[in-house]
Amino acid sequence: MKAFVFPGQGAQFVGMGKDLYENNAQAKALFEKANEVLGFRITDLMFNGTEDDLKQTKVTQPAVFLHSVILALTMGEEFCPDMVAGHSLGEFSALVAAGVLPFEQGLKLVETRALAMQKACEAAPSTMAAIIGMPDEKVEEICATIEGVCIPANYNSPGQVVISGTFEAIEAACVKFKEAGAKRALPLKVGGAFHSPLMEPAREELAKAIHEADFSAPKCPIYQDVDAMPHTDPAEIKENLIKQLTAPVRWSQIMAAMVADGMTEAVEVGPGKVLQGLIGRTYRDVTVTGKQ
Repeated sequence: MKAFVFPGQGAQFVGMGKDLYENNAQAKALFEKANEVLGFRITDLMFNGTEDDLKQTKVTQPAVFLHSVILALTMGEEFCPDMVAGHSLGEFSALVAAGVLPFEQGLKLVETRALAMQKACEAAPSTMAAIIGMPDEKVEEICATIEGVCIPANYNSPGQVVISGTFEAIEAACVKFKEAGAKRALPLKVGGAFHSPLMEPAREELAKAIHEADFSAPKCPIYQDVDAMPHTDPAEIKENLIKQLTAPVRWSQIMAAMVADGMTEAVEVGPGKVLQGLIGRTYRDVTVTGKQ
């Protein structure tokens, strides 16, 4: 069985999508439609901007979404998923690619999400850190001992968990993780504590937009971040998408579930190779490729 997976924030790079824009008429039309919807030329920032331009959450999220979704929509019959999933923001890309949301509506939701998260980050300065070489249970145990907000936010693969919270809590946690024997406890250069309770104001804002959107049944099951389970019911998909902003991304569990359900091939659609690495290192029998 073939899975198509979609990357999240952090996969962006200057020049992303430029070849696609220049060499595919359908892609060019979709990129221009996105410029119109967003009210600014995001293509200028994607193709010729600076790394700092692309690091702004309000730019990063639509940029990664557009690169991924436009790739999927221009693949034609080559896009033939038995299952799909997306890491954090990538879940929105997966939903549009699988036919749950039309392109324009998906882009508007991503724009709402990005702006709401940017506001939440500015209101409560916070951060994240990668913990390498420690079991999930131990990460959860240590996080529970830290004063303030400090929670596992991304279960990326066995032995790789990203934690999220206030600056003070994450700093204290990194010290504890190193003392407990973690290979690395590395603070990340991110705009805030994504997938933590500090994103609650953003969740509330996004929830309203999601409830107002029309969701259709996907062409194949989508494995969602909040529970790592396959879903096809539009109402369930909506609720899980709303919960996603303040809940951990269970990518490690998604990979395990997909393999258990018969995944033999995985194609990452969008910028970067992060998901290819996470799947390939953990499941050697799965054929892993990318489409950029």
